[in-house]
Amino acid sequence: MKKLYSALMTAFNEDGSVNLDGVREMVRYNIDVNHIDGLYVGGSTGESFMLSTEEKKNIFKVAYEETAGKAHLIAQVGSLNLNEAKELAKYVTDLGYPMISAVTPFYYNFSFEQIKNYYNSILEGVDNKLIIYSIPALTGVALSLDQFAELFENPKIVGIKYTNADFYLLERVRNRFPDKLILSGFDEMLLPALALDVDGAIGSTFNLNAPRVKEEIAAFEAGDIKKARELQTLSNDYITDLLNNDLYPTIKLVFEKLGVHAGYCKEPMSKPTPEMEAGAQKIYEKYFKK
Repeated sequence: MKKLYSALMTAFNEDGSVNLDGVREMVRYNIDVNHIDGLYVGGSTGESFMLSTEEKKNIFKVAYEETAGKAHLIAQVGSLNLNEAKELAKYVTDLGYPMISAVTPFYYNFSFEQIKNYYNSILEGVDNKLIIYSIPALTGVALSLDQFAELFENPKIVGIKYTNADFYLLERVRNRFPDKLILSGFDEMLLPALALDVDGAIGSTFNLNAPRVKEEIAAFEAGDIKKARELQTLSNDYITDLLNNDLYPTIKLVFEKLGVHAGYCKEPMSKPTPEMEAGAQKIYEKYFKK
């Protein structure tokens, strides 16, 4: 069966400091309730691009300890600071993470040669496997088929977290690289990604919605496309409601209603408002209340 990864969130206290106990609770929920296949730690869902190196290390350590081998772990170590990315890659590898990931370097309109050097530099002296985190809508970096091929010349680069609405490119990548790991990154487009033979998916909404998504994957693999479509529609209704209520704070508010201390988001992300609280209550009652 194709693998499902939750993009792990970070719990913050109201003052913006990391709440490691809350991180532990979210890891446990994903393992004990969601029965998740894996966790993607340190990604954008974890608000990691607003964290210090030490905060990132603490989260990687807590996630590793709390998972205790019960789920596969991928550490997102990418950073505009290449030295930090290299330091984090070594740190998580020494901890025991079996795979790392790195977002394409963004903002400065880097050339492909610079991007290639970035990935190869992260992997120098690190005995680990890496998947490219490709998310063009947020980074402005849209890698081509031939550029993926050139990056794959490094044997340590084994796949892609593919968060891209270009499904023509996805088909071309899957066809050209049948042995590479491709994990879909758009929760709302999981079903068409499954049809293009991705190996699984990573997503923020799976923190709450994993059981329904695993049912969808099972239906797809059993050839019950009608049921899979119905489940994707239900998931997309849920995703729409989250987006309309402010995605990350709302997931954390619903977590709280499920007894998980997910805390706050880090500013400049939003603090909960009464309207947001009311919206989260409706989402909880509609999709998760037993």
